[in-house]
Amino acid sequence: MTRAYLAFTEKGLALAQKLAGALPGTVDRCGHGGPGLADWAAEQFAHADALIFVGAVGIAVRAIAPHCRSKAVDPAVVVLDECGHFAVPILSGHLGGANDLARALAAVCGAVPVITTATDANGVFAVDAWARHQNCAVLEPERIKRVSSRLLAGGPVRYRAEFPIAGQAPAGVVPAGEAERADFALTLFPAGGALHLIPKIGVLGIGCRRGTSAAQLEAAFAQFCAAHGLAAACITAAASIDLKAHEPGLLEFCRAHGWPVQFYSAAQLQNAPGQFTPSAFVRSVTGVDNVCERAAVLAAGGTIILPKQAGNGVTFALALRPFAPDWRWQDA
Repeated sequence: MTRAYLAFTEKGLALAQKLAGALPGTVDRCGHGGPGLADWAAEQFAHADALIFVGAVGIAVRAIAPHCRSKAVDPAVVVLDECGHFAVPILSGHLGGANDLARALAAVCGAVPVITTATDANGVFAVDAWARHQNCAVLEPERIKRVSSRLLAGGPVRYRAEFPIAGQAPAGVVPAGEAERADFALTLFPAGGALHLIPKIGVLGIGCRRGTSAAQLEAAFAQFCAAHGLAAACITAAASIDLKAHEPGLLEFCRAHGWPVQFYSAAQLQNAPGQFTPSAFVRSVTGVDNVCERAAVLAAGGTIILPKQAGNGVTFALALRPFAPDWRWQDA
C-alpha cells in the first residue's frame, strides 16, 4: 500500500512523521513552502493507495470531494486529529482498506479508531473486506449492500466457492448447495445474480504472429474470455517468449490492461514443468513446442487451468498462481 500523509501544523507534522516511521509513506505539510491542499489531494487521490490527513475531518472531506468516484476505485482516506486522539476512516473503509489502516495508525499513536461501517459496528462479516483480504476483485460492487443487509438483518447468506476456504465460516455464512442459490461466489467464471469475487491470480500466456496488432489481440482475448466464461479481472500479468519482447502490438495490449509482461527464452520454456499442447509448427519457428502454456506456467508458478486456444494467429492460455483463501476479513 502506498501512503501519503498531509499535515497542516508543526504538531500535526510531527505526528505524521511518527506515523510514517511505522507505516511508511510520503509526508508533506500544506503551505509553508509545501503543496497546496487542492493540488496535493488531486495528485495523491490519483496515485496513492491511501491518503492520511492529520487535521480536521472537514478539511479532508472538502479536499477529496471533487475526486470521489466509487468504492471500487477510490483510495483509502483516514483522518487523525493532530493530538493523535482519534483515527477516522472516511472513504473506502473495506475495499480500499481504510478501516484496517485506521486501526494500524491508531495502534502507532494510541488513538481510538472510529469505525462507523455497519458490519464492523455490529461485528458482522463484511464480504467486501473479505474480498480485499483474499486478493479478489469485486465484479459487481452494487451487490455488496444486498449481502451485508441480509447479514445485518440476522438472515443467513449463502456462498459458493471454486476453491477450498480454510477455517470456520463466519456466523450467518453458509454453503449454497446449489450454485444458483448463492448470494456471493468466489469464482473465476461468474454466472447468475450472485456477488462475484474474482481471485486476482491469473497469468495469461500469449503467442502471436509477428506484427499482430493490439486490436487483434484484444479481439482474440474477448473471444477467449467469452468462450470460457472467464472474468478478465482474474488476470494480473502476462508472459510470452523473448522473441516477442519488442512486438509493439503485444506490448500495447498488455499495457492497456495494466499487466506486467515477462519474457522467457526457448530454453527456459522447454524446462517448464508439466504437460503441454505440442505444435511442430511452433517449434520450427520458436525452438519450443508451445509458447503460451509454458510461459503462463513459468510466470504463475502454478498450473494451467485453460489450455491453449488458437485463432487468427493468436494463442492464449491461462495459468493460476497458488491460492489458499481463508475466512479472515480483518487484520489481526
